[in-house]
Amino acid sequence: MSSSLLKTLRPWLILFVILAAVAYSLWKYLPLTPSGTQGPPGMQQGMPAGGPGAGAQRPSGGPPGGGRRGMFGESMLVNVGEVTESPLSVQLEAVGTVTSLNTVNVTARVDGQLSRILFTEGQEVKQGDILAEIDPRPYEAAFKQAEGTVSQYRAQLKNAEIDLARYQELRDEDSIAIQTLDTQAALVRQYQGNLDNALGQLDAAKLNLEFTKVRAPISGRVGLRQVDVGNQVTANATTPITVLTQTRPISVVFSLPEQQLSTVRQQLKRNPGKLVVEALDRQRQVRLATGKVASIDNQIDTTTGTFKLRAQFDNADDGLYPNQFVNVKLHAAEMGNALLIPSGALQRDDQGTYVYTINAEKVVAKQRVTVGISQAEQVEIREGLNANQRIVIDGVDRLSDGRVVRVAGEDDVVPAAGSQVPRRPGTRNEGQSGQNRGPRS
Repeated sequence: MSSSLLKTLRPWLILFVILAAVAYSLWKYLPLTPSGTQGPPGMQQGMPAGGPGAGAQRPSGGPPGGGRRGMFGESMLVNVGEVTESPLSVQLEAVGTVTSLNTVNVTARVDGQLSRILFTEGQEVKQGDILAEIDPRPYEAAFKQAEGTVSQYRAQLKNAEIDLARYQELRDEDSIAIQTLDTQAALVRQYQGNLDNALGQLDAAKLNLEFTKVRAPISGRVGLRQVDVGNQVTANATTPITVLTQTRPISVVFSLPEQQLSTVRQQLKRNPGKLVVEALDRQRQVRLATGKVASIDNQIDTTTGTFKLRAQFDNADDGLYPNQFVNVKLHAAEMGNALLIPSGALQRDDQGTYVYTINAEKVVAKQRVTVGISQAEQVEIREGLNANQRIVIDGVDRLSDGRVVRVAGEDDVVPAAGSQVPRRPGTRNEGQSGQNRGPRS
């Protein structure tokens, strides 16, 4: 054979070798379909004559190809559900912060040395309980001094009133000049003013003496002590003796998008008792407390587009702690029967939202819908669908209008009872003899 002829046939020889290698690989490694007939030598027992797929019976309703999926021309497998009609509970979720209704920095109201601490850190106290005491001796002395001044002016006033009564009798007898009577009347008024001033100073001294006992202004839980006994405290000190926080009741402040404002306000006007709020832990598994919406902020935050709400909780078991972060679930409204579909069935494009409906012939159709409230994994449909209508809920990514599909659970290929399960070469079916364990040679 001449060299020119070899050059001409070389590409065809190479192509023939490649095709032969591909055919051998497909024959050797493709999975076998179940059958009860003997195949050619070297093939597993149960392979029909003529190669893979030859003579295999296609199950009723299944695709061509002996049960192998993904071949060209085969219809897609999808999951189908129905449009349900049921009551819808609108629940809004957010992240909130536990906030005390009252927090007080307990400070001294008079200057002096702190002589006693009468509380334990973390103690629950009631309004009016004595928390600490300042050295009262300087204020006791001031109180006694004010009492002495009051007694002095009271005696002077009494004496001046007696003299005024005498002068009035003498004036009636025309025994003294009227000027003397007027002077004595003015002196009585002077002593009366002095006495009133002294009484005010006595009240101030009494109040300062009372302020030496630092009392709880509200009921709540005492924080850590920040000033020790023996330190000098002042009325204008920036460091408090302790911080008192009200924990019963307590509130949670959280924010919601402004789109939910109308729903919350309407429900709050109709029946505030139905706006139930649940406080959950970080994993949303444990319910810490249940309360109600107490108030809504008077403006929307322009930077975030949200508005704040305050929910109040009794907190009898101290399940909520001030400044704690919690997950909030607000039961905003209870709606009547609504058409609901799984959220995975809803699709969106430039023209809006749509779903794929499916008819009895397994043909899908694109249906435009109008959605309402989204709740958890469900979406309310207000227009476009009817109750019990079948829609595609999974496998919608590559669908198109008018395509024929297979429905999971209805058109799946399931091996018949007693038939052998296809296995790859090198494996053995249960109950089969030890023949044909290795790959075909």
